[in-house]
Amino acid sequence: MDIVATSNDTDNIAVFLGYGNGTFAKPKPYSTESSSSISVAIGDLNKDNRLDIVVINNDTGSISILLGYDEGFPDQMAFSAGSWSIDVVIGDFNNNKQLDVIVTNNYDNTVSILLGYGNGSFANQITFSTGTSPWGAAIGDFNNDTILDIVIANSRNKSVSILLGYGNGSFASQMTFSTYTFPWGVAVGNFNKDITLDIFVTNSAENNVSVLLGYGNGSFAYQGTYSKGSSPQGLGVVDFNNDSRMDIVVANFNNETVSVLLRKDRGALNITNTFAAATGSLLRSFFVVDVNNDTLLDIIVCNYGTDNINVLIGLGKGTFGSKITYPVGLETHPGSITVDDLNKDGQMDIIVANYETKNLVTFLGSGNENFENLGTYSARFDFAPSIIAVGNFNNDGRLEILICGYYIIKFAVSFSSLTMLSC
Repeated sequence: MDIVATSNDTDNIAVFLGYGNGTFAKPKPYSTESSSSISVAIGDLNKDNRLDIVVINNDTGSISILLGYDEGFPDQMAFSAGSWSIDVVIGDFNNNKQLDVIVTNNYDNTVSILLGYGNGSFANQITFSTGTSPWGAAIGDFNNDTILDIVIANSRNKSVSILLGYGNGSFASQMTFSTYTFPWGVAVGNFNKDITLDIFVTNSAENNVSVLLGYGNGSFAYQGTYSKGSSPQGLGVVDFNNDSRMDIVVANFNNETVSVLLRKDRGALNITNTFAAATGSLLRSFFVVDVNNDTLLDIIVCNYGTDNINVLIGLGKGTFGSKITYPVGLETHPGSITVDDLNKDGQMDIIVANYETKNLVTFLGSGNENFENLGTYSARFDFAPSIIAVGNFNNDGRLEILICGYYIIKFAVSFSSLTMLSC
């Protein structure tokens, strides 16, 4: 596995190629031309069997897309986004077997849908109303009709919005369900093993996580809250201890820790471990993946304040070894990461988006817990990359990178050039 991370104020993202043993090569940066890249996603947008990267740049209201080639991400395309884009998710929303992109627009109170053509380009955005100040987003089939739906955390009105999909790229008007103050991150999983999807939300202002149990018809019941660290933001739902129950991992912004809650029995969650990043880390995001090929999940943390990433190697049962630290670059301010096999060697690599320097850095993984820093992607973006994602957007069998700023989307084609889209 490899890693992709955003860097705030550096106009780039960074890619860490994995060695396959939990360590990574030095990061290789790729420019996003934005100083505010805050989130990233990965997928094969053009169906060439190579992963591509999507990055949100919230200072320019755009997303960037980097299409992957064997030698990296040379080409970029850019597409306009809404105002102050925050999060990006990739999926097929019109059932044409091509990857599409959704972006939350915090200032517009909307979510943008960009339908993919399968060649790395996208139709103009279609927007749908959300609650006040949408932040995190996730997707899943909430009403058991085999069509993807969207859930969005509305940070300013204590709610999540559910948009049920029609399967043609359009969505029904939102339904809202209450949470606590400042819902930030959102994730989807089966909490109570009843075959219907449930929703998990971090409530940043109240230091807890809400669980909403799904009925399977698009509506949800409030199940309760679980206490977390200070200002929980990033959120993931995975099975850390191989007991077929969903556990939760949360990034706590204020006390600079990562907390793991294991589900011990029906409805019960307990914090088993809290891991410190570093003083002043201002950790923004993390990625859960097996980087050293031991079948145990590991955690990669992106540290905005200390200009580095941490790799926490999983030991099983929800425990982790000492963190391994990889510098991204002085004053790069990495803001978002994503992970995938960028060079098709069977090992996970890392891509980092640097907010301050407006570029990307890549780390190649070896599968043995080491990563090689390949340095900075040469092109400097004209906006700060905020979110990145990877996928094969143009069906060429190679991965591309989607980079999102606050007002624009850019799409890096095959590790080497830059193209632009509106959202």
